[in-house]
Amino acid sequence: MKAALENYQARMQRVLDHIDQHLDDDLSLEALSGVAAFSKYHFHRQFTSTFGVSVHRYVQLARMKRASYRLAESDAQSVTDIAMDAGYDAPDAFARAFRQRFGQSPSSFRKSPDWGSWLMAFGPLEKARNTLMQIIFEHDDVTIRDVPPTPVAIMEHRGDRATLQDTIQRFIAWRKAAGLSPEISPTFNVFRSEREPAIPADYSMDICAGTAQPIEANDAQMKAGVIPGGRCAVLRYPGNTNNLEPAALYLYREWLPASGEEARDFPIYCQRHLSHFPEGPLREVVVELFLPLK
Repeated sequence: MKAALENYQARMQRVLDHIDQHLDDDLSLEALSGVAAFSKYHFHRQFTSTFGVSVHRYVQLARMKRASYRLAESDAQSVTDIAMDAGYDAPDAFARAFRQRFGQSPSSFRKSPDWGSWLMAFGPLEKARNTLMQIIFEHDDVTIRDVPPTPVAIMEHRGDRATLQDTIQRFIAWRKAAGLSPEISPTFNVFRSEREPAIPADYSMDICAGTAQPIEANDAQMKAGVIPGGRCAVLRYPGNTNNLEPAALYLYREWLPASGEEARDFPIYCQRHLSHFPEGPLREVVVELFLPLK
């Protein structure tokens, strides 16, 4: 029974991964049922019952999410091209759908994104990814590594996660201005609170760029700091990198008690390799979660 369930879940996860990595390809019901190796006559019901959203709706949301990033991140691509990449035949149809979802026109969003409305708009997509069966970790998935101390520039986010995208955009803008691309400067997130604390205003996270260059004295956004070196339990996260809580809970609840190790007095943190979310396709983001040990 357990093996059959895990096989079913793995096939559904394969579909989500395929969608994320092939947004420009054929993502029809027939194509995706083939990825899952399910009958196309039942796949749409299976998908909807598993994720709470239809296949068509999920693909629409995933493409619209990419389109919103492209609008916010760069002026190089026209709204018409972004609309076509999102699967719309005409820019006016894309504009109507965009305004309906975000309460802003694409051009208005490009100038000044309302990230609070953006976060609410993608609630169904986030829920679909996060309510998928939990990824099953094994003890051998965790390695213990001695990591060196890393000097970083820190942007603190304090307050409701609904405003986190604003902080991310300011971090990206600062990083670009400082010439610290993700390829030369590792990206870290230090999690100083639960993902969803009882009081939303208590949410706390540091977004960091690895660099030893000094921070300007008049820089009100950033401060210098260090990701401390030492022994860490390291878990590579293979799933949706927007929500690392399942991996963190596994480290704390299961791996740590069974390992005989003790946690060090520094928060759990992650390093994002190759591309800083939300820049670049999801397949280019590799995340490792670090639990500092004594």
